Amino acid sequence: MTDTSKCSFDQMKDKIKETWDRLSDDDIALYNGNEEQFFGKVQEVYGISKEDAESRIKEIQESCPPQEA
Repeated sequence: MTDTSKCSFDQMKDKIKETWDRLSDDDIALYNGNEEQFFGKVQEVYGISKEDAESRIKEIQESCPPQEA
């Protein structure tokens, strides 16, 4: 599973929705448990490669502010 330690799922969900606004909330929820299905849905809806989607997710994670311990 992708490391989301910099972002909470709620932060990721909001940023994913901003990036891929045609995904439903159920589609986005896949990211928090079944990333393969999530990336498949992104490919289906947007016609981009899994690698491109993974790269964008990494950018989203890196844009999150550090979380306090």
